[in-house]
Amino acid sequence: MANHMTRQRPTFIALPAIAAAGLLIPLAGTPSAAATVGEPAPQCVEYFQSWRYTDVQNGCVDAVSVTVEYTNKQWAPCRVIEPGGRATFAGYGTDGNYVTGLRTCDPNA
Repeated sequence: MANHMTRQRPTFIALPAIAAAGLLIPLAGTPSAAATVGEPAPQCVEYFQSWRYTDVQNGCVDAVSVTVEYTNKQWAPCRVIEPGGRATFAGYGTDGNYVTGLRTCDPNA
């Protein structure tokens, strides 16, 4: 019995589109230069960091919008945390990218 195989030409058109999409994904997670970052977060908002996660807890009586700044000068996306609520951000990782502070932010920017 003969084995009939059909050879197909590889399509290289999809590769540039996939590569371009892959380059845009990391950009979506970082705030733009136009993102509004405000004052330091109130003292009733605390964070606890580990190598894997940074947990932020809102001990205030009002909702607070916060972002996290890391030692490499990157900012986490702005998140609204309800009173008594928590949010999880990236930790410092194996490269030691520690949190330098929390700031208020505009979640609509």
